[in-house]
Amino acid sequence: MDAQVKILVVEDDMIIAAKIAGQLTRLGYEVTGIIPRGEDAIRHAEENRPHIALLDIQLKGTLDGIATAHALHDLWHIPVIFVTANSDEATFNRAKATHPYAFIAKPIKNIDLQRAVELTWNLISNRPSEPAENLPPAAGDAPYVLSDRIFIRHKDRMVRIALADILYIEADRNYCHLFTATHQYTLTTPLKVLEDKLPGSQFLRVHRSFIVNLLRIDEVAENHLTVGGRPVAMGNAFREELLKRIKTL
Repeated sequence: MDAQVKILVVEDDMIIAAKIAGQLTRLGYEVTGIIPRGEDAIRHAEENRPHIALLDIQLKGTLDGIATAHALHDLWHIPVIFVTANSDEATFNRAKATHPYAFIAKPIKNIDLQRAVELTWNLISNRPSEPAENLPPAAGDAPYVLSDRIFIRHKDRMVRIALADILYIEADRNYCHLFTATHQYTLTTPLKVLEDKLPGSQFLRVHRSFIVNLLRIDEVAENHLTVGGRPVAMGNAFREELLKRIKTL
C-alpha cells in the first residue's frame, strides 16, 4: 500500500463521511477532503487531483453521485468507488455505465473498504500511462458543461470558464472558437455539439456559424449583433427568435 495515495470522500451524511475518512486514514491513505455535494467535489478535484474518489450514489444537490462520477472521469480520469445503500436496478445500471472500480454496500465494513481501495489502486498503478494527446476525444477533448461553468481542454490541461464570461462561439468547420473578453480558445468540437450542451436559457444560435451569450449582447443591428463590444453576424432566419428571447430576459 502506498502512503501517498490520495482519496476524496463524497458523502452528504457527515457522520458516515467522517467514519469513512477515519477508516481510510487508519489504513494509511491521505483523505484530500470530505465533500457533501457533487458540484463541490468537482471543484475540489480540480484543485487537489485525488487518485481515487469514493462516492455515495445518492447525493443531494444538482449532481448525484453518478453524474459526479461522469464528470470526474471525463475531466481527469479519476477512478471511482461507489458507496451505496439499497439502489434500484435502474440506478445500478446508470452507475454501472460510469465504469466504477468497485461498489461498497452500506453499512461499510472495514475489510470491504480496504479491499476495494487496494484493488482499485493496484489496477490504476499498473495500467500503462497515456499521453494527453492520445486520449480518445470523448474523454480528452469534449467540453464538460455544468450549471454555471464549462471545462475545456486547452494546451494539455483542463480550463474552467464561467458561462457568464463567454461572449460568443464561432464555428470553424469541425472546430469552434470560444471567445471571452480576454481570451480565445479553440475546441475540437463542432458547434452543434456545444449548442446541445449549453443551457438554452442563456445561449442562442444567431447564425449558422455563431452562438451568443444572450446576457452579453450590447445591441442588435439589421444584420449583426454587438456582443462584448465585438460585431457578430446574425442570420435573418434567427432574428425573430432572438428578438423574442431578448424580450424575456
